[in-house]
Amino acid sequence: MSTHERAHHDEANNVTYQRCQFAYEFAIPFITGKHVLDVGCGNAYGTALMAASAATIKGLDYDGATVAENGSRYASVTNLTFQQGTIPPLPFADASFDVITAFQFIEHIVPRKEFLRECLRVLRPGGRLLVTTPNVKKSLARNPFHVHEYTFEEMRKEVSDLTSAFQLKGLNGNQRVNSYYAENDKFVRMILRFDILGLHKRLPASWLTAPYNFITNLMRNKLKEKVSTTTDISTSDFLLQEQDLDATWDIYLIAEKK
Repeated sequence: MSTHERAHHDEANNVTYQRCQFAYEFAIPFITGKHVLDVGCGNAYGTALMAASAATIKGLDYDGATVAENGSRYASVTNLTFQQGTIPPLPFADASFDVITAFQFIEHIVPRKEFLRECLRVLRPGGRLLVTTPNVKKSLARNPFHVHEYTFEEMRKEVSDLTSAFQLKGLNGNQRVNSYYAENDKFVRMILRFDILGLHKRLPASWLTAPYNFITNLMRNKLKEKVSTTTDISTSDFLLQEQDLDATWDIYLIAEKK
C-alpha cells in the first residue's frame, strides 16, 4: 500500500477537499442509524462527519500512529472507534457491518478485487458498499500515491464478477468546478512538456512523491490566485450523474450484499 495522501482543508486545496467531502455527504442517507466501517479513514475528518448520522462507525487504517492520533482527537465521539489493519483481508467476521465506505482508497492498494470481495463478505445481507475512486480517463499525469486508477469499464467488469447488485455513477462539477479543472489541466500540460522522456510514468513511485507534492502545492496556490472562485467552491458545486460517465472526475460504486 502506498503512503498516505490526504486532502487538507486550506484555501489552495479547497476544491480537492470539497470533492472528497462530497462523498461523506453522499453517504449520509445510506449510513443513518447503521453500523458502519470506514476503510482507509486517514485522519478521519470524514469518518467523524459520518459519525453524526451512524449508529456506530469504525475507522480502519493501516497506519498505527494515525489510528492512535484519531483515537485521541475524537475521544469525545462515543459511537466512533478506530482500528489498525493492513488489508485485505478485513479483520472482521462475516456479516459484521450494515455499510462499508471506502472513499479514495482502492486506488492505493494492489489486491483490489480481493478487497471488494472482503467487503461483501463482512457486510450483512442487504448491506451497502460505497466506493469512490478517480476516473483515470480524467488523469493527465501519474499520481505516485496511486497504484492503479480505474476506468468505469474496468470497475464494472471487476465488480460484476462478484455481484450483480451494483450501480455506477460519476462525480461531475458545475461550471465553476470545471473552469477550475480546465486551468489545472493547462498547468499540468505545461509541466509535462519538460518531461520529454516520460519519466513520471517510468520512475519508482517513491522517487516521485516529493516532487509531486511540491508541484501540486505550487500549482494549487497558483490556481487560487488565477481562479477567483477557488475558495468559494463547496460540495454543492458537485453532482452525480449516470450518463456520459467517462467525462466525470470520480467513479462512485454502490454495491449491495444480497
